[in-house]
Amino acid sequence: MDTYNFLPVSRADMEERGWWYYDFLLVTADAYIDHPSFGAAIIARVVESEGFRVAVLAQPDWHSADAFRTMGKPRYGVLIGGGNIDSMVAHYTAAKKRRTSDAYSPGSQMGLRPDRPTIVYANRAREAFPDTPIVIGGLEASLRRFAHYDYWDDKVRRSILFDAQADLLVYGMGERATREIVRRLSKGEAPGSITDVRGTAYASKSPACGNESVMVASFEEVTASKRAYAEATMAEYEEHDPIRGRAILQRHGDLTLVVNPPAMPLSQKELDEVAALPYAREVHPMYEPMGGVAAIEEVRFSVAHNRGCFGGCNFCSLAFHQGRMVTSRSHESVLKEVEGYTRDPRFKGYIHDVGGPSANFRHPSCAQQVKNGMCKNRSCLAPVPCKNLDPSHADYLSLLRKVRAVPGVKKVFIRSGIRYDYMLEEKNSEFFADLVRYHISGQLKVAPEHCASGVLDYMGKPHFNVYLRFCEKYQRLNQRYGLDQYIVPYLMSSHPGCTLRDAVDLAVFLNKTGRQPEQVQDFYPTPGTLSTCMWYTELDPRTMEPVYVAKSAHDKALQRALLQWKRPEMRRLVTEALHRVNRADLIGYGKDCLIRPLRSAVETAERKKRMPAKVPAKPERPAKGAEKGAKPGRRQGGKPAQSSGRTGRAANRGSGPNRGRR
Repeated sequence: MDTYNFLPVSRADMEERGWWYYDFLLVTADAYIDHPSFGAAIIARVVESEGFRVAVLAQPDWHSADAFRTMGKPRYGVLIGGGNIDSMVAHYTAAKKRRTSDAYSPGSQMGLRPDRPTIVYANRAREAFPDTPIVIGGLEASLRRFAHYDYWDDKVRRSILFDAQADLLVYGMGERATREIVRRLSKGEAPGSITDVRGTAYASKSPACGNESVMVASFEEVTASKRAYAEATMAEYEEHDPIRGRAILQRHGDLTLVVNPPAMPLSQKELDEVAALPYAREVHPMYEPMGGVAAIEEVRFSVAHNRGCFGGCNFCSLAFHQGRMVTSRSHESVLKEVEGYTRDPRFKGYIHDVGGPSANFRHPSCAQQVKNGMCKNRSCLAPVPCKNLDPSHADYLSLLRKVRAVPGVKKVFIRSGIRYDYMLEEKNSEFFADLVRYHISGQLKVAPEHCASGVLDYMGKPHFNVYLRFCEKYQRLNQRYGLDQYIVPYLMSSHPGCTLRDAVDLAVFLNKTGRQPEQVQDFYPTPGTLSTCMWYTELDPRTMEPVYVAKSAHDKALQRALLQWKRPEMRRLVTEALHRVNRADLIGYGKDCLIRPLRSAVETAERKKRMPAKVPAKPERPAKGAEKGAKPGRRQGGKPAQSSGRTGRAANRGSGPNRGRR
């Protein structure tokens, strides 16, 4: 592939274009994939669309500043992002064990970026270009813009702005803020004077700003008091609204962190313009000798049609990053993208996804949200849907039907999360019927997360009866159309508020239904969520009431084992958990029991004594003709040899594409 389709990544690339200077250096912790599913590519192309020359420095060697100097000094500034997913989540499991592969690096190789790359890269950039403005953004910076609890260090860290020593921080979806910042920097404006851009944060010597504001507890206070931390978190969450949100001030020593109100989401026209920028839509060819970059595979023929999520899951960072106001692209924009796929020689006719944070959201939750912003202290969907909710799927249904009709398209899958509670609020079942008939690859993945109402309330999820109602309707529709498709539920263990007894109740329910989940995820405390605040403070920031939290590795292992009770290696943990909650009745031989009793060493020895001695098998007479050699693949008597592996439909049941959870 011609590297000219990409932005320059080296001095040689610049010379090939006849560049003797460039304006902005974009540094990213991911491999360079010039595709609109990757934040670094979007920001780079947005800045380019403003008429600036942009060079990309992907996964640089961070052990010195030399790599940052290779293309020379940018004229106006350095833009730094930590990657498409949080670097610490990319590097460590919920048990803080090091992962073995990184889908966002060439060859899925680990070790090509540091922990907390936004901080490391910003400090190296400052070393390389002492007088050049540095702007940090992306998911990692967005979720750490305030003083925040860090699960991996097990302490409260100050805002990432201070550790990175950056001039400005852009949070949320950064196109609008970045455009204004680069324009003003190019006109010679000092970064210290760019204090009025929505969706940005900066450090100030004065505890004041030009917007209506609210002061939250200082870094020192939230470090010393968990209640102060919970109160600050709730204020930060409530003010994250582009319509009614205020600026938030937080003291860090002698300086004040000023976080301006969120930027307004892009309009449909603006989203279409961003999607139409001249992306190469491919991994940079410099990675071909290293095996390419796996992260492109699921999105190469997928479409992101929306942004934002009003689902309100407390463990999800989307609300604190993209926001809760949903906006979407036009049908024409989506269809143009799909038609482009059909001209790609690698396209086999399958659209992998037409989705987003929640696939079936196409518009704001209600008319009131557009005018007044999101309601304070209320969720649109949980524990019960708001009476003002607009559950229409008509626009999404129309879009999917148009995509299916594009010549060359054989199948359109939906693999992003589906909000089943939102689906059930629509009076007609037209979208549900189309979903079952046309958009599932044998399995539909949904996320009930748990069955205990108390746990679901802490999660911000609908109660379990909603999920059961959904499953019944799903089954009826499959029967109507003669389909044999399944639901794969995602479940979570050890969420704040989930006791060991709650975990037992979930295991009992799963056992009665005859299903054991394929995937169970331990709760992962990531920055910027209400659930992480609960995990750290053991308080519900919405009520300030105490919350039970399974924090020790052993307590978390017990809950996880209960959801995987059939695995032999989990047996002792399951036994211990059942005894702890006085549910030894679930240990036995009845159909409702989870596990069989554990035998002691004495019982095992006695059982072996009672077993009859093995009688040596009498050797069989060779079949006629065996001396000359039987035909391979057939046993004596001429009957076909039995395969050792399962074949046919039973072996393939449950197969198909499986995507990881976000």
